[in-house]
Amino acid sequence: MSFLKTIDSKFFQAEIPYKPMGKYVHFLTIRITESYPLFQTDGELNKARVRAGVKDKTTISRLSMFKRKQSTPERLVGRELLRNYGLMTAEECEYNVNFAMDNPDCIIYGFAIGDSGSEKSKVVVDTAFSITAFDESHETFTLNAPFENGTMASKGENGSKPGEVTSRINQQDHIRPQVFFPSIVTLKDPTEASFLYVFNNILRTRHYGAQTTRTGRVRNELIGVVFADGEITSNLRWTQAIYDQMKVNNTLNPPDPLDEDDVITAAKSAVEVLMADEFIVHTDFIGDAFTPLLNEVKTLTGSEKGIQAILQKADAEAKAYANKHISKKKTAAKAG
Repeated sequence: MSFLKTIDSKFFQAEIPYKPMGKYVHFLTIRITESYPLFQTDGELNKARVRAGVKDKTTISRLSMFKRKQSTPERLVGRELLRNYGLMTAEECEYNVNFAMDNPDCIIYGFAIGDSGSEKSKVVVDTAFSITAFDESHETFTLNAPFENGTMASKGENGSKPGEVTSRINQQDHIRPQVFFPSIVTLKDPTEASFLYVFNNILRTRHYGAQTTRTGRVRNELIGVVFADGEITSNLRWTQAIYDQMKVNNTLNPPDPLDEDDVITAAKSAVEVLMADEFIVHTDFIGDAFTPLLNEVKTLTGSEKGIQAILQKADAEAKAYANKHISKKKTAAKAG
């Protein structure tokens, strides 16, 4: 069953291959913060000291969005859908606890269960970096934990002295809204169903970062996809090229946030220049060329019938792959 009319089937594998076959699809994504998310390790926001641009050799600190902070929320969205449409249960497959090893999430995004088996992820995501500098992209908040009466003053709760002001105050750095993280999500050897599965997960995911917070709202804007026979440029180089382009266009106006239209325009221009320098075979759907595909995917995934058909096809492919390759490993392991 074929879903897409805007793309030639030659870009897809007929089934999920056991070994790498040299087909890649790269999703060109701009991640835009819409609240105050936290991308942190050990209580501090992740950042890196890097060059501002490809041409601009000034050194700046940029916020970093590590790869797992991108791929994990997206695969969890896919798992929700699989459970919602009855293709997986929480009992048979629980993330990082008990992998069923035969559903689209396990086969496409991979798993590792000690001696029981493992599957390498076919989705590759690298660390993303903010276009703007660290100092322009974050702010410090003072957090408190008031009593139920809504004040910081005790009324004798838990033996405390009435009128005593609580010391439950803390400070935390948060990423500001309208901070942009260019990110390339790569899917190796895509079938049509796995392409749509990953595409849909990127479009649907709305929260990233620390899962214990009530913030973390992030919107993904896809500006194109690139089908190729190899890897393309890195997130950092694309970010630096966008910075250079925006500097030339005079659209960097710190401390004001970047304008989304300016970022999208610079991102398209920058990636087209970078792709022209690649030494691989590639077919690009960027800008106007990408619009028909994006509209077709949104139409498919926006209807219950369409999303069910995609999930069922992806599930059938995953189970066929598991029966053919993973079951043999498990049998051999038991025999050994």
